[in-house]
Order: sequence, then structure tokens, then C-alpha cells
Amino acid sequence: MLLTRITEKTMARRQLGMLCVALVGVLLTTAGAHADAEALKKEVTQLNVLTGAESIRGALQGLTSDKKHAKELLEYALPLAKKKELHYNAALVLAMAAADLKDMKTAEAYFRVCMDRAAKLQSYSKLKQAYELPIELYYEYKQYDESARLCKEALELDTNRENPPIVIATMENRNGEVDFREPQEGFDVAKRLNRDVIEFYVKATAKQGKYDQALKLVDNLLKRKSDLFDLYLRGWVLKEAGKLADAAKVYEEVINQVSKDRRLEDEDKEQYIERFRYEVTNVYVDLKNIDRATEHLQYLLKKRPNDPVFYNDLGYIWADNDVKLAEAEKLIRKAIELDREKRKKRPKFDPKEDRDNGAYLDSLGWVLYKQKNYKEAKDWLSKAVADKTSQHIEIYDHLGDVHLALGERDAAMKAWQKGIEVASDSRRDQERKAIVEKKLQKLMGSK
Repeated sequence: MLLTRITEKTMARRQLGMLCVALVGVLLTTAGAHADAEALKKEVTQLNVLTGAESIRGALQGLTSDKKHAKELLEYALPLAKKKELHYNAALVLAMAAADLKDMKTAEAYFRVCMDRAAKLQSYSKLKQAYELPIELYYEYKQYDESARLCKEALELDTNRENPPIVIATMENRNGEVDFREPQEGFDVAKRLNRDVIEFYVKATAKQGKYDQALKLVDNLLKRKSDLFDLYLRGWVLKEAGKLADAAKVYEEVINQVSKDRRLEDEDKEQYIERFRYEVTNVYVDLKNIDRATEHLQYLLKKRPNDPVFYNDLGYIWADNDVKLAEAEKLIRKAIELDREKRKKRPKFDPKEDRDNGAYLDSLGWVLYKQKNYKEAKDWLSKAVADKTSQHIEIYDHLGDVHLALGERDAAMKAWQKGIEVASDSRRDQERKAIVEKKLQKLMGSK
């Protein structure tokens, strides 16, 4: 369906989560045991007869729980992969085990087996999985050049030949311009695979800082046939490139077109509109157009009054821009309350292990800081950074500001230094990093 690829979770993340969850299955390894060659051979034989999702999950669970043994098995089975003596499910488990170890070179060797098996079977679902998993894993591990390489390869597949896959075209047209070819009639598998890989190719290209090339890719798509999916991608690339005003215009155009699209069911239409309204909110925040960002978030709050995300985001935006601070605090506390209620409803909820969302705690600490309630702000921000999933430069920057307001200079320096350490390579984090570095220099120079 139109735009479905935009709003669903990407294939690799979904598959990775599905495969790695702890479910009952056939555990093929014994934690802590050193396997000899005969035992490894037997284990590979067992992997080669795996059938069904439960068995695959169990096998992967066994390998990821014993990394030492996983490395032994991966090394032993690699020659078999090169000889193409592994079946699809066996290669898939080994590929994901290698990816869990962040050994993407080895993972790709096993994914190659999956690609070969899937292509010979002309199985769309398997071919899609075999390519999209490593494409996104490379992307998630910030190996954008490798992700783009596999995307290009997938887009050039000829799955209609006797011995697929075969590369049959380059990504340049006769004028030397980067382009996506239109699959020939009958290339059904390749055509369906293309739609899902193009997004990764464009984004991986942009993540390498090749913004002009990424825009050219999208513009060639739009010239061929105007499509909301491609228009959305254009907005994303513009946002990534820091061309925020242009990005906002594109997102607004997408929202407008979706609202008028008669091909969409009302429920789907509203889902897309909510998604794009939320995405453009971040663009307006960066543009300091707080009124427009507020309009979009208030719309989302009316549509989804029990979603803590929108309460937190609106409260944080107001706090960060010194707007309606008392009301902002109420919104953020509401977000924390709603999030707690949601967690309690989870089947495996454990009150002893339960923790508040670090991002929401950061928002609360920040709005308290803005109201000069420094002591309480410090308490909440300290809880936020204690969350291993909340190791973000912005939170440490806030904590540093609070420490400094309390006269705790050394603690402020440590917080800012930690923030610099955890900063990602995203445009927003790098901009924040530059700000934090200036604060550190100023503080050190005033000693």
C-alpha cells in the first residue's frame, strides 16, 4: 500500500528483534563449553535441519548467550559457507550471531549464502530478508558506505535469470547521472525488493555527507514518477543536510497531499498524517519556529491523548524555549505518569527492574532548572544519566548546567566531558558538542 514502507519499522530491526527475543526453542549450544571439531560439525548439521521460527530463535538465543562458543562455531562453519554447504536457516542464524558480535564481515559471508539460496528459489520474502538485514545492520552500526554498497547491489539484481543473482546494470544513465533503473517486465521480485531498499540507499548516501548525491537520487525518482514516498525522502535528506526551511516545506507538502489522497483509507491517511506532523515538529524546533511546532504537537495530543511522547515533547520544547514553564512541567509530569501506567500493563512487568524513561526524566530536570529549582533538577537529571539507554550529550549538557548553577564546577566539567564522549556523529549532536566544548573552555579559562 502507498507509503507503507515509510511508516513501518524497518525490516532489519523487526527481524533482529524477532530473532533475538528469549523464546522457548532448540538451544544448540552449551554455555561455557569448549566445543571440539566433532561437536562443532554435529552442531552445524543440526543447524542445517532447522525449520520453523521457534527453532531459529532458540538456536540464535543459544549462540548470543555464549559469545565464546559463537566465535568458535562461526570460524568452523565459515569454510562451509564459502563452499555453499549451509542451508538458508543455518546461514541466517550464523549471520545474525556474527552481527551480534559486530563482526559484519563474517556476518555478510553468511548472509551471502542466504542471498544465493533465496535467489535460486526465487523467494521474495527470503531475498528481501537476506539483503535488508545486513543493509540495516551496516546502517545501524554506522557503516554507511557498506550499507549503500549492498543497497546498490540489491537494486541491480536480475532475479529472472537461470542462475541469479546477476548484476545487469549500473546506477548511471547515459548522461552519467545517478539514476534508478526501472526493472524490466517480469522482474517481479527485483521490483518489489527495490521499493524497500531505495530508502536505505538514499539515507546511507546522505549519512556519508553526500547530500547532493542523495538529493539527485531522489530527484531522479521524482522525475520518473511523482510519488509521496520519494517526496518524503527528499524532505528527510534536506533535513539531514541542514536545509531546514526547505525540509519543512516538503514535509508540509507531503502532509497536504496525503490528506487529499483518495486512494488511502481514512484510518491509514490519519496514521500517515500523524507520522509526518511529528517528524516536521523536529524541523520546526531546529528552526526555532516554536509556534508551528506547538500547533503540530497539540494536534497530535488531541488525536492521541494517552500517548506520553507528545506530552513530553511539547513540555520539553516549551521549557527549552522558556515558554509556559509551569504548564510545561505539568505536561512532562503527565508524560512520566502515562509512561509508568503503560509499563505496568506489560506482561513481563517487574517493579524491581522498572525504570522511568531517561528522556522524560531529562525533560523534567530541565524544566525545573528553567524555574531555578536547581536542587530538584539535579536529582532528576542524575537519575536520567543513570539509565544506560540515556547516555546522550544533551542530557549531560543539562546536568552540567545544573551543577554550575549550584556552584559545583568540577562536577559540571565532568558532566560536559562525558557528554562529549557519548556524542554521536549526527548533525544535531555535533552542533551540541560544539556548544559544550565552548562551555568547557570558558569554565577552564575562568579558573
